Amino acid sequence: MAVEYLKRGKPDAERAEEDAKTKAVVEATLKDIELRGDAAVRDLSAKFDNYTPASFKLSQAEIDDLIASLSDRELADIKFAQAQVRNFAQAQRDSMLDIEVETMPGVILGHKNIPVQSVGCYVPGGKFPMVASAHMSVATATVAGVPRIVACTPPFNGRPNAAVIAAMHLGGAHEIHVMGGIQAVGAMAIGTETIEPVHMLVGPGNAFVAEAKRQLFGRVGIDLFAGPTETMVIADDTVDGELCATDLLGQAEHGYNSPAVLLTNSRKLAKDTLREIDRLLTILPTADTASVSWADYGEVILCDTYDEMLAVADDIASEHVQVMTDRDDWFLEKMTCYGALFLGARTNVSNGDKVIGTNHTLPTKKAGRYTGGLWVGKFLKTHSYQKITTDEAATLVGEYGSRLCMLEGFVGHAEQCNVRVRRYGGINVPYGTGAPYRDAKD
Repeated sequence: MAVEYLKRGKPDAERAEEDAKTKAVVEATLKDIELRGDAAVRDLSAKFDNYTPASFKLSQAEIDDLIASLSDRELADIKFAQAQVRNFAQAQRDSMLDIEVETMPGVILGHKNIPVQSVGCYVPGGKFPMVASAHMSVATATVAGVPRIVACTPPFNGRPNAAVIAAMHLGGAHEIHVMGGIQAVGAMAIGTETIEPVHMLVGPGNAFVAEAKRQLFGRVGIDLFAGPTETMVIADDTVDGELCATDLLGQAEHGYNSPAVLLTNSRKLAKDTLREIDRLLTILPTADTASVSWADYGEVILCDTYDEMLAVADDIASEHVQVMTDRDDWFLEKMTCYGALFLGARTNVSNGDKVIGTNHTLPTKKAGRYTGGLWVGKFLKTHSYQKITTDEAATLVGEYGSRLCMLEGFVGHAEQCNVRVRRYGGINVPYGTGAPYRDAKD
């Protein structure tokens, strides 16, 4: 495979070292929250957000005042975006059916899709108030029918961000707390004197939030590993450097550690994109952030063929994959490892981030190899059930079950079957043995 890196990001060893430091900080912080509860949360909020309100939980009056501070246009835009997310989530929910089938006479099997009973939705907002993240988690949980939705977001410039709070409230949050980072996800999962713990955590965040969710998994469920934003542009000579550079920097501005990768089979496009990135970084208002991400995590990879591009893309398994080629649908058909695809030059990642209706909470750090993004189904648990309604079925299944249990050495298991065979089939099965084999029942 002729793959050439025209630009590389930080070596994997350096990235691993940063991850180890993050892990240690998160572990100590979660332990502090478990030991000291609200006091720890208050200290952390003062330290990291310089925010110490009388109560982190907003009252209905505070929520109403914040929403009233928005213009009619701002509120209408929020409602439009949220309607798109709800519509797609409802279509997804409608595709998930409860089932019940009679697999043989008298044997009925089924499953039910049951909402998780409480969810903690984290909405980032320290650097940029992530209004759209409230739609993705809170509104989608509402469509799923979650009966208790807790939402947390950090203060922005020292106070709750009105647009984020409006999106949370309109999305259906039952509790809204103004707190950020590790202390927010820790408080929701572990619980404090004032916050009842939830069953599941969802939502994106920085490296510390992502690591906190990872460490809390098991105590609670999580949606997926959604850390710092990643983007990949797969492009050929059907597009130009300006378009590619704009799409790469548009995601690199998220933070200082947001990987952005150009994957192309055109050397000219690769070099044009590098020049355009240098030019745009002189005029982009968020260049202070985007330039660091590009310098440390940006990559340009040149391949010979589309098959090579496909193989490299699936190996990287980027969160956002922007495809702008002469065969976009070919990549849709062939790609297997990614967060979400954005197909064609008319489409872009910001569509998915803010308004088009798909969910923007997506897998990072190669998690796209084993999971998709947040969707209405993440809030639902599929539980199976079974029932036997006839004596004949109880006898038949019991005989097979008895012998199969004895095959594994589980005598107690076998007796659960045997007692039914004796009771409903009138067949004498000595205690501690398997049911007799009968040709008629084969």
